[in-house]
Amino acid sequence: MALQKTVEQTVSGLGLELVEIERSAGGLLRITIDHPWQPDQPERFVTVEDCESVTRQLQFALEVESVEYRRLEVSSPGIDRPLRTEKDFARFTGSVIDITLKAPVGRGLAEGASGVAANRKKFRGTLEQVGLAWQIVWSDEPVIKPGQRVSRKRPPPVMQALGFTLDELREARLASIVDFKGRTGQAPVANP
Repeated sequence: MALQKTVEQTVSGLGLELVEIERSAGGLLRITIDHPWQPDQPERFVTVEDCESVTRQLQFALEVESVEYRRLEVSSPGIDRPLRTEKDFARFTGSVIDITLKAPVGRGLAEGASGVAANRKKFRGTLEQVGLAWQIVWSDEPVIKPGQRVSRKRPPPVMQALGFTLDELREARLASIVDFKGRTGQAPVANP
């Protein structure tokens, strides 16, 4: 508990927010940081300089608190960032996420009206907020590959939705989707 408090105070004192603390075998202490999210402000990303300043401050603070570790690693949350709080879910509404439920859902249950395969716990889809509740929307249709011919008569994919509360989740993360083919936005216009 002293470790959590020390790290939170140190990180917040530098204007950042603590995402995760992880202890691994071999004495590794991994700290994940991020900039606090402000809905009306542009998104800020963690830089190498942010990680360096947190590392320096934590080395002193952990020495004072006599916390044992062999190696300290400070990093950004990355593309598969964990989602834990209501604020995290609000921040990433509209993003593709992966969730794992604590208990399975599906046709195997008494209600049977969900349309989800029996005993399914893992889902990938778009995060949406419905009132005060959360849901994930997805389609189990295979993704159309570039250059693949698609019939005009092909029916649109069937979309499915699953509502959930944060208490029902074992884990939630941003889906790590990387486009190596290039950016989908417009190319910058050259100055004349």
